[in-house]
Formats: sequence, C-alpha cells, structure tokens
Amino acid sequence: MDSQKHLFILLCLSLVPVLLLGQMDMQVEATRHLNHPSKKLFVFGDSYVDTGNTIKPISGSWRAPYGITFPRKPSGRFSDGIVLTDFLAKYLGLRSPIIHKLWYNNIVPEHDLKYGMNFAYGGTDITNSIAYVSVAGNDYYDYMAIDGSLSGFPSFIESVIKQTTTNLIHLQSLGFKRIVVGDLQPLGCLPQATAQNSFQSCNSTFNDLVALRNNLMKQSITKLNQETKDHTTFTILGLFDSFRSVLNHPSSHNIKERLKPCCIGVSDEYTYGSVDSEHTTNKYLVCENLESTFFWDQLHPTQAGWNDVYNELEKRGLHQILY
Repeated sequence: MDSQKHLFILLCLSLVPVLLLGQMDMQVEATRHLNHPSKKLFVFGDSYVDTGNTIKPISGSWRAPYGITFPRKPSGRFSDGIVLTDFLAKYLGLRSPIIHKLWYNNIVPEHDLKYGMNFAYGGTDITNSIAYVSVAGNDYYDYMAIDGSLSGFPSFIESVIKQTTTNLIHLQSLGFKRIVVGDLQPLGCLPQATAQNSFQSCNSTFNDLVALRNNLMKQSITKLNQETKDHTTFTILGLFDSFRSVLNHPSSHNIKERLKPCCIGVSDEYTYGSVDSEHTTNKYLVCENLESTFFWDQLHPTQAGWNDVYNELEKRGLHQILY
C-alpha cells in the first residue's frame, strides 16, 4: 500500500488522525515537560506507530504472541509491548489518548478524548498540539517487491518525498504549528533484509538508499521551514541515527541479539503469529531472551528495542519536537 497516498486521502476526507495512541496510563518522564503548552499529540502513519487501529480479522498484530509483554494480550501494536508513540506520549507528559476507532464507533465518552481526539470530536485548539508523521518504509519495500530496479530507486524516492511534503503542507493547513516527521530507519538492518544472510549483517546498499532518502527529506523540511509564513515548525525525528547507534553498539544497550527477530515462523512457509489450518498448533517460535533482543518480528522492534531507540532520541535532542 502507498502509505503516503493513503494518509493524504484520509486527511482530506475526514480531517482526523489516522492513528492515535492506545489506552495506557503513562507516567510523566520529567517535570520540565509539564509546563509546555503542547498538550496533545496526533499521530499519523503506519505500523511503527499503530496502537490498535488496524482491523482485527486481517492484522497479525491482533493475534498472539503480539502484546505478550504489554498488555499481556494482543492490543493491535506491532510489537510485544509498547511502541514509539507510547514513549513520545511519556516524554510529553501525556496520558495516551483513546485510539481513533474507539471514538469513531462511539465506544468512549467525550470526556475521555481530551488528550487528542477533541480535535476531531469537539474542536480542540490544535495550534497547541504536535502532529507526528511516521513513514516507516512500506513504499520502498513495495517498490522492491514488484521488481523495481535499483537504478530507478532515486527517482522513486523523490516521488515519495514529494507526496510526503504535500501531506505535511496539508497538515499545516489544518492548523498544526508543530509537525514532526520521523526519518527512515536503516531498512537494510531489518530482519526482512538480513534474513538472506542468516541475520548476520545489514544490507549496506539498502542503507545507502535510505541515507539518500533521509537527506532529501531533510532538504524538503528545511525548505518548508524557510517558506512558512505562519510560524509553523517542521522537525525531523532522527530514527536512522538512533537505530544505528543501538545496533552498532548493542552491548551498551544490553542487546544480545541485534538482527535476528524474537518471533519467527517454524519454517519458511510460516511467519510470526501463524497457526496450523485447524488453529490448534502455533507455527511460530518466540525467543526466551526477549528483553535483550532488538527486533520483535521481520520489521518491528521489541518493547526493549523501542526503549533503547527512545533513549537515543532523548540524548540526540528529542526536546526539538517541543519548539
């Protein structure tokens, strides 16, 4: 799926967040964040930030063993526990807002929506909110899956950057004054890319292309900041460097398994969350050292992995998303 176009269509049709944080109380990380005027977080994007909006029958994130660390059952998060959006809410001193589909289906009362959904439901002043946009790489993997050539990759990257920039401008037109974009993580280090060498090393070609993409995105963000006339601030969240720091120095983060995923199919014909045709036998394996394994499945970090990435983001200037 073209995640940027999907995001743009949803924005134009509904003017509400595609993804919002799940229902989990988060403790305030530090009192310095409490007095900041940005009190709401709207999250748009893909599986890296999803906390339960995907449809249960078609999404593996609603099947065991997802959620075995938190909340000890599948919650729609693509991990064993909490994900990046939960950590961002913690940093901002927010209780995680209700996910969009609960509001859409009238499952929650209005007073439970004060941490983000008031924008869609009751006219929240989004000028004091932060919009976070995640594009974790689906477009690029889809391109390669349909036999896209490496020589054509740079021009494809430019087209995706152009569409992403259009989406950011649309968010700006909705009234957001703080718009944060996650750069692309090192796709060449994801288990989906490293499986071909038994999870021994990253694919440097993929990572070089990601570096090109991130540089072009940075140029686009710089241009947006130069051209904006309404005091909107566009900021990049440095996922690439944060991922790379953890993966290049695993022992510093208590990571013993840096590339092999914790949850994996028992054979090539099965994947994470697979069961037999009678739904009685699991066809996947879960590692025993979950807390020291960085990746959960072929694409997504474990809760421990996300925690390490979050800590790196903090050291590298996470406070930038506030200004």
